[in-house]
Amino acid sequence: MSLGTEFESVLFAAQAGAEWAVDVLFREYQPALLRYLRASEPRAAEDLAGEVWLALAPKLAQFEGDEAGFRGWLFTVARRRLMGYRRQAVRRRTAPVPGEHFHGLASDDDPAAEGVAALVAQQAIDRLVAQLSEEQAEVILLRVVADLPVAEVARITGRTAGAVRVMQHRALRKLAEIFSEEVVTQ
Repeated sequence: MSLGTEFESVLFAAQAGAEWAVDVLFREYQPALLRYLRASEPRAAEDLAGEVWLALAPKLAQFEGDEAGFRGWLFTVARRRLMGYRRQAVRRRTAPVPGEHFHGLASDDDPAAEGVAALVAQQAIDRLVAQLSEEQAEVILLRVVADLPVAEVARITGRTAGAVRVMQHRALRKLAEIFSEEVVTQ
């Protein structure tokens, strides 16, 4: 999940209004954004991701920074939208339409290979975060899925960098213990 040296030129073009550049940014970061949101709110992940991109669009021209800064901005907005969604959900009950309702609908841009790869990745993430506390899962998702540095995760979550490192270490140690036991028993 990195555009590398191309990031600056793609960002500049997107800021100038080039649709192709916005499309490149979307295709590059949308899969990780969805995995992050699906791990926390599976039913609302698509809607929340759309809200994130809509929130970023009008402010894209003012963004200044590198690729890591852009990822940090994207996931900061995602986390805020997620928290807002949770606050709203507490106040209002909803009855979402089951996903099975949409299985028969056609789509031109959903190749089977991409769907299977995304599903496998999402299942792996879901399995990992199910083993962790909510705080540990959030840190692991932001560090691994979003590929954010410790300092950025600390800023996003309102924790110190040391607390993030300790939480990440404990989470990874817990996962290692759980999965090493599975390997031994299988």
